[in-house]
Amino acid sequence: MFKSKREFVFIILAGIFITNAIVAELIGGKLIQIGPFIMSIGIIPWPIVFLTTDLINEYYGRNGVKKLSLITASLIAYAFVVLFFAMIVPAAKGISAVSDEQFIAVFGQSMWIIVGSIVAFLVSQLIDVSIFWLLRDKTGGKMIWLRSTGSTVISQLIDTFIVLGIAFWLPGKMSTETFINAALTGYTFKLIIAVVLTPMIYLGHKMIEKYLGNEASHNIIKSVAEESLHHRVEQ
Repeated sequence: MFKSKREFVFIILAGIFITNAIVAELIGGKLIQIGPFIMSIGIIPWPIVFLTTDLINEYYGRNGVKKLSLITASLIAYAFVVLFFAMIVPAAKGISAVSDEQFIAVFGQSMWIIVGSIVAFLVSQLIDVSIFWLLRDKTGGKMIWLRSTGSTVISQLIDTFIVLGIAFWLPGKMSTETFINAALTGYTFKLIIAVVLTPMIYLGHKMIEKYLGNEASHNIIKSVAEESLHHRVEQ
């Protein structure tokens, strides 16, 4: 079915990446409160997206991340179109367990989230991949935790403010004070989760290395790093 083990690994990583990104869009309209702080529950799946991004960066390079990001953004846009038509088709009166008002109340907000996320997603992914390879080249491929967490620190800051700004602040559903509160809370939460998930990066490397084989895995990472360096030199 698959031409190589490397191709199969990419399919698995891409599946995890896309699933978490779309789920985050669909649940993002719900705000939760942690103590005095407010944040969107859609933030929860995003650290998994960025963790997967780091593994794809490592084994498939910046082009792999960029292509997958464009595909994911297109699928998010597709979800936007499907939700739009689902909301304008009337529910069967007295039969449907969910009324039009209930459906729109839930997924209508998701429409704004999707618009904000497409913009934020593409911007943050491009920044993430650039910082990842900058740190990787500077450290000579060492300190996986540094390039993983370092790229996330910057990209997540931009992602969080853009998403909440477009989804809640611009439509007037959130005051400026609440917007800043929610953005900082969400960003802090993402950073904490990113740090907590750092061992998962190493585990992911070990699992992929075991599946592909030590020599094959090493050669792939070396080849991808050389391609990235060549790309930077050309720029």
